[in-house]
Amino acid sequence: MTKPKTIGPETSALRVALWRALHVEVDSAPHVLDDTVGLQLAAPTGEWRKRPDMNPRWTATFRASIVARARFIEDLVVEQAACGVGQYVLLGAGLDSFAQRRADVAAQLTIYEVDQPGPQAWKRQRLAELGFALPDGLRFVPVDFEVGESWWDALCAAGFDAAQPAVVVSTGVSMYLTREANEATLRRISTLAPGSSFAMSYMQPFDKLPPEERQGVEAAAKGARANGTSFITFFTPEDIVRLALECGFKQSRNVSGDDMTQRYFAGRRDGLRPSNGEQMLVATT
Repeated sequence: MTKPKTIGPETSALRVALWRALHVEVDSAPHVLDDTVGLQLAAPTGEWRKRPDMNPRWTATFRASIVARARFIEDLVVEQAACGVGQYVLLGAGLDSFAQRRADVAAQLTIYEVDQPGPQAWKRQRLAELGFALPDGLRFVPVDFEVGESWWDALCAAGFDAAQPAVVVSTGVSMYLTREANEATLRRISTLAPGSSFAMSYMQPFDKLPPEERQGVEAAAKGARANGTSFITFFTPEDIVRLALECGFKQSRNVSGDDMTQRYFAGRRDGLRPSNGEQMLVATT
């Protein structure tokens, strides 16, 4: 039986967007990320905060992880744009709103949002309905991964210049891909022009987590499996850093949940902090 094509946002993309908005609505200032654009796009019913996966208390760690990784990537893109890097690629863009929220930086960039055709078409329609102006440099790159289309071929066809430096990001994707597919992505991006950066989130093996974090992450994995999107690939920090170097990057480093805490959550009185279950690889060519 053929799997029906998704018309609206993917379940995981919607959840991420709502968690970003929930951070603004229920967590105390200062907010790590001020983003309610995804909430506007999704326009869920007034009861959305009563969803089990939106419970402010038990989702706090996941919510913190989501806004931390988004803020980290945003800071990276702003930093690289200031250094003259002019291309920004989002693999699995979902309901990302950088182009809408940071028009000042977007004006300096050509932004390529790579995603499944159905959800991307829906997003474009919702942006138009809400009156969001699209930056001249924003390129939507639909890729049907389910039929084996190549994101690289589609990206180049959309005007991406592999001879010029770029920032490429992939968040909330690697755990759904095989190790071989992740390795292929690393090898492809490592061939980009010198001065390019790649930031990728990944899941640690559950047995590497402290007990207070393991239960929540296992529950998240169970929910993903129930939605038909099981976590299938995990990395340790040492493994992913080594793999990036083996795939051709000149430098690679890990950014842990503890690193994010020191950078974005220090001094908070509410105890909000991200998990170490999902961490970030940052690699450069």
